[in-house]
Amino acid sequence: MTPIESAKVMSGVWSQKGDTSLGDKISLVDATDGITNGGIIPESASGDGVLLLADGSRFLGSLFGSKGWGQGELVFTTGMTGYQESLTDPSFAGQVLTFTYPLIGNYGIHAGTSESAAVWPKGVVVRQAMKNPDHRDSISSISDFLAYHNVPGIEEIDTRAITRKVREYGCLLCVFGPVEEESEMASYLAEMQSPELEDLVDQVSINEPVIVNPGATDKLGRALPRIAAIDCGIKYNILRSLCNYFEVVWCPPSTSFEEAKSYEIVALFCSNGPGDPAHPGKATSARNTLAAAVKADLPVMGICLGHQLLGLASGLQTYKMRYGHRGANQPCVDLESGRVWITSQNHGFAVADPEAGMLAAHPSGACSPKGENLHGSDPKVRFVNANDRTVEGLDIVNKSVFTVQFHPEAAPGPHDAYPLFSRFREMVDSHYGGVN
Repeated sequence: MTPIESAKVMSGVWSQKGDTSLGDKISLVDATDGITNGGIIPESASGDGVLLLADGSRFLGSLFGSKGWGQGELVFTTGMTGYQESLTDPSFAGQVLTFTYPLIGNYGIHAGTSESAAVWPKGVVVRQAMKNPDHRDSISSISDFLAYHNVPGIEEIDTRAITRKVREYGCLLCVFGPVEEESEMASYLAEMQSPELEDLVDQVSINEPVIVNPGATDKLGRALPRIAAIDCGIKYNILRSLCNYFEVVWCPPSTSFEEAKSYEIVALFCSNGPGDPAHPGKATSARNTLAAAVKADLPVMGICLGHQLLGLASGLQTYKMRYGHRGANQPCVDLESGRVWITSQNHGFAVADPEAGMLAAHPSGACSPKGENLHGSDPKVRFVNANDRTVEGLDIVNKSVFTVQFHPEAAPGPHDAYPLFSRFREMVDSHYGGVN
C-alpha cells in the first residue's frame, strides 16, 4: 500500500464550487463539538481568586471557567473580538492568556468557528467575563466553554496594569487559583519552569498524515496541485485557505522530506505553532524538512513558526521577544513595494535581522545559537514590523520560497495579507511552467 493509500482521509463531501469556498467544505473536529453533541459541562469555578506573578506581583480577582490552578507564561493579546479563535489557537499552548479588551464573552461561543479541536492556553485572565452572552448563535458562555475544556479563568483583574508590566519587564511566569491556596501556589511558582522547555509542537500537532480534501478540483474540474502541510500547531483557517488552492496532505511535524515527497507533492508548507523554534524536538524535525525542500528546489511557504524555522534553516538566529506580537492590528511594511499591511499575529519569538540583529528582545536574552545555512541559498528580509522593525517575512533569493511571521488567514483579524495564499499558488504554477 502506498503512503497516499494508507493516509487517513477526513470525512465529509468535497465540493467543486467557486475556488474561494473550497476550503469551507472540509470536515474538521471543532472544540465546540462536544458541547453541541450534548456533552456534560462541569460546574464552573467561583469565589475569590489570586493571580501571582514571578516578579512578586499579586492581583486579587474572581474565578470562572474550570476549577483548579492556571499556570504558565503570562502573555497578552490586544484583539477586541475573536476570543474564541484565540482560545483555540494552538500557538497559545503553555501560556496564560490575558485579554486587554475589558469585556470578553459578550457574543458567546459559536459552533464550528474554532481554530482547533481544543482550548490551548493553560489559563485565561480578563477584566470581565460575560456570563450571559447575547447572540442568537451562541451555544455557550465563555466560562462554560473553559470549564468543558478544563481551563481555569480569573476575572476582575486590572489587565491594564498587567499589560504595562509585561510591556516593560517582559513575559513572566504566573499561577492563579483560589485565594485560600495562595501559599501553595507561591511555592509552586518559585519552582516553575518555562513551558518553552517542553516540546510544545509535539503536544499540539497530529500524529498521522491526513489527506484533507482528496481528489480536489477547481470549478472547471481541473485537479488541484498537491502539497504537504507540515503541522506544528496549524490553525483550521490556514488549512481551509490552503484547500482553496491545493489538494493538501496534512503531515505531522516529524515528517521527513523523503516521506513528504512520497506523497507526490509539488510544494511544501509549514504552519504556525507554539514555543521556541530552536527546541530540539519536533520543531527541529520540521526545520530539517524545510531545509531539505528548499535545497531540492521545491516551492515552500511558511507562516509564523514556519517562518522562524526557515530562518533557522537559512543560518539566521531566532530569539525571545520582550512581549511578542499578539493581536489583530500589527502594521507590517513590504520592503519591496513600500505598502503597509495591517496583520493578525501571535508569536513570542522572532528571526534576528541579518544586519540590525535582535530587536525588541526579552531581558532574559534567550536566543538560538548561531547556526549554519542548511540549504545553501541566501535569505532576504521582505517584511518588517512598522512599530519595532523586527523581521516579519523572508524571501529566499532565486528560489520559489517565502515566509511571513503574520497570519494571512486572519482568524481573527484583517484580510490585507490573504492574497499571500494566491501568491504561493502562482509561485507553484510558475515554478512548474504552469503545469502541475
